[in-house]
Amino acid sequence: MHELALTEGIIDIIRSEASTHGFSRCLEIRLRVGEYSGVLTDCLRDCFAIAAKGTLAEGAALRIESVPAAFQCPVCRWQGKLEKHADACPDCGSAAIRMIAGREFYVEDIKVEA
Repeated sequence: MHELALTEGIIDIIRSEASTHGFSRCLEIRLRVGEYSGVLTDCLRDCFAIAAKGTLAEGAALRIESVPAAFQCPVCRWQGKLEKHADACPDCGSAAIRMIAGREFYVEDIKVEA
């Protein structure tokens, strides 16, 4: 369950930002989580409640924006979604496709109370 470690990292970010900017409470955290990030968002929510207990993020709303996977073919410049387990560009058949979105996991924004 690496989601607990991830939520502890989020709490560390909030502590650091509070130290830098001098706020007393975090009201909301917005995350961007990619489809292929490997993060289980339901588990992340449960772990966040545990990690935030007793911190300035306790009771904060956790908003998670899912980022769908997107791919690009460097041969023909096609961009778009692929079916699961597809291994070639749907336009030219090249196997050189690469993921350009969908692995994200980061804090997008925090809403705080002075």
